[in-house]
Amino acid sequence: MIVINLDVMMAKRKIGLTELAGIVGITNANLSILKNNKAKAVRLETLDAICKALDCQPGDILEYVVDEEE
Repeated sequence: MIVINLDVMMAKRKIGLTELAGIVGITNANLSILKNNKAKAVRLETLDAICKALDCQPGDILEYVVDEEE
């Protein structure tokens, strides 16, 4: 499964949810869904904007973890 480590990158960059949502151009609610690893999909455009805002690579945010249920 894919794990979204957005909260980790936000902490490293010392940026809050509201500030990042404003920079990226999405709602706090949608960014919160990503941050809390509840998203089922993410648009590449959104990922691009997040990476620009946090000065990071997609691999800094997205991580593949073997699903124990498989």
